[in-house]
Amino acid sequence: MTASLLERMSEALGPGACLAGVEAEPYAIDWRRRYFGKPLAVVRPANTGQVSTVVRLCAETRTAIVPQGGNTGLCGGATPDASGRQVVLSLSRMNRVRDLDTINGTITVEAGCTLASVQQAAEQAGRLFPLSLAAEGTAQIGGNLSTNAGGTAVLRYGNTRDLVLGLEVVLPSGEVWNGLRGLRKDNTGYDLKHLFIGAEGTLGVITAAVLKLFPMPRARIAAIVSLKEPRPALALLALMQERLGSRLTGFELFSNFCLELVLKHFPGTAAPFGSRYPQYVLIELSEPSSETAAAEALESALSEALQQGLIADAAISRSLAHFQAMWALRDNISEAQAKEGPNIKHDVSIPISRMADFISATDRDLSSAFPGVRMVVFGHVGDGNLHYNVSAPEGVEAARFIERTAEINKVVHDSVARFNGSISAEHGLGQYKREEIRRYKSELELRLMRSIKQALDPLGIMNPGKVL
Repeated sequence: MTASLLERMSEALGPGACLAGVEAEPYAIDWRRRYFGKPLAVVRPANTGQVSTVVRLCAETRTAIVPQGGNTGLCGGATPDASGRQVVLSLSRMNRVRDLDTINGTITVEAGCTLASVQQAAEQAGRLFPLSLAAEGTAQIGGNLSTNAGGTAVLRYGNTRDLVLGLEVVLPSGEVWNGLRGLRKDNTGYDLKHLFIGAEGTLGVITAAVLKLFPMPRARIAAIVSLKEPRPALALLALMQERLGSRLTGFELFSNFCLELVLKHFPGTAAPFGSRYPQYVLIELSEPSSETAAAEALESALSEALQQGLIADAAISRSLAHFQAMWALRDNISEAQAKEGPNIKHDVSIPISRMADFISATDRDLSSAFPGVRMVVFGHVGDGNLHYNVSAPEGVEAARFIERTAEINKVVHDSVARFNGSISAEHGLGQYKREEIRRYKSELELRLMRSIKQALDPLGIMNPGKVL
């Protein structure tokens, strides 16, 4: 049966589209090298019809399918298990821009397009696709959709879910749902696309999407400001929103420990100020008129923040290179932490008004339970998303510390629950948080999720072992 399935898939997809053995190994390891699988095969369809054929064949033989994009996920959601019986369905060959409509403000792309290529296609047409994240050169649109990716511009443009007008999806039966409608209003029943966005490939395979485009800003400038603690960042956010309105695109908080890691592991990086401060905020402003107008608006708002005592110092970008250097301080935090050694990551969301209290309480709880631990806390304050990561104490072997992941997670996630937050803001659940979520979602929520899964995937072949 197995040989027959592989032969039939190879025949349907053509030469070189089915990989096995050594060729399949790169698809069987997650980005963080936390999970190592062993797929039956890796199939690389070139179009939606081929995806449909593969899914139908797997449904006939009840073979599990693991959809995979750029394989940059952080929770093992696109990694097969070690049974040798799952098929990895890579969308990487499906990378065409099918349509770009500047009047309607939409771009229709296939799931295997990298995020960077979609941004570039939009830019070439004088438009902006605003989703932006560190892995955009490798991450694919299908993966962004399957995890409802966030990134650094959510404050102004929303999560991936907010940027989608229509989808094309191959269902677990192999049927193709064509929902590629570029409509901003369509009140004709259930909005089916939202079932598949954020579902991590457990309900179907997203093969294409209609995405929103926006006018290209004439100017983008940034500022880094220093703070004595996280709490003033919340008042600063409110002030920036009042003074800058929708021009406020990014609002990122990071600690001095984050900055020190970047300076340590990225030689040649310059600190934003001559002195060190406990906390920093990176602010981005996108201006539709001119760079002069953007600079004047940001300078005025920051002057008011200084007068109110919300910030200790401020620096505004003076050129594109300076703008990029400021963002590099923020974007390089994750890689700097990885170079420092293994760490325990958390991607959480908290009501914005309670973020400072959460940081204070969770820092205290962890320091009490695990003396000497080092918190690497940064994130998108504008939308309540913190990456609350924990590194081993000085002198403690990282590998030994990682063995206490479950204990650390419980302290952090229990704190998240007390503050009415979520243990996954933008990374998804995958297999990493699949069991953990059962402690924090109600039985009713889980039952509803299982009901949807059963209705769409009664054979249970779509990405089993993930999310539920």
